[in-house]
Amino acid sequence: MMAVILPRTVRRAAEAALSLHSVPPRAACHFARSLGGVSSACSNPDTVSVEFVSWQNGGGILHRAASVDPTAVVEAGAVVHSGAVLGKEVVVGSGAVVGPSVSIGQSTRVGYNVVLSNCSVGEFCIIHNGSSIGQDGFGFFVDEAGQVKKKPQVNCQLVTIVFLCWRETTVGNHTKIDNLVQIGHNVVIGKCCMICGQVGIAGSATLGDYVTLGGRVAIRDHVSVASKVRLAANSLVTKDIQEPGDYGGFPAVPINEWRRQIANLRLFSKKASVKR
Repeated sequence: MMAVILPRTVRRAAEAALSLHSVPPRAACHFARSLGGVSSACSNPDTVSVEFVSWQNGGGILHRAASVDPTAVVEAGAVVHSGAVLGKEVVVGSGAVVGPSVSIGQSTRVGYNVVLSNCSVGEFCIIHNGSSIGQDGFGFFVDEAGQVKKKPQVNCQLVTIVFLCWRETTVGNHTKIDNLVQIGHNVVIGKCCMICGQVGIAGSATLGDYVTLGGRVAIRDHVSVASKVRLAANSLVTKDIQEPGDYGGFPAVPINEWRRQIANLRLFSKKASVKR
């Protein structure tokens, strides 16, 4: 989806710069190239669109149909599309793209090169550089002819990482998400959770409040994890966890049971080596 958004962004940004008459055509083309591509307006300046204008607070580009609070900052190189809503004291970093009809709550900070689409972001959030939220869900099926087809996506307003069509993908207040985390479509994550790096949460999983996932934890689809559960690094959740506590292993079991498994495995390994 990013590949679709960015060329359009580059073209419109250059066209907007031309329409303002404050930037010469060659400078507008240079600006378009700095965003990652070459605008068609560079070769045909007569086809300039006036849909996008420069924002006085930061120098970014926004659509005339966007609703942006006067206190919001849209930095140079950022683009806000039609129907987007930016609340008070929102900051959108350079290179970020706020897609059509996306809403961002008060005092939220959007980092550099972030892409937001099909989502609503709450108040006082921090979205770090390079994040991508609201992209199509990883949903495919094989048709009668044996061809792999993409499941139809719906145009929902979600707080999402990726989205599909059963329910909203939501992330609760004060939840912290580390780098390289993949959250599938229709996932619900409660408040005050901590999700460490390289975690993978498959579609339609549900996490309660105050859940902690160690590095590289994997949660299969349609699994529910109760509130106040902590999972050790590299654990795999294959079935519902209904009681709070510490869990670990592959598949995940209560932490003391997992430790007994490891101890027994070591004893068995030692006995086997002695017999040899």
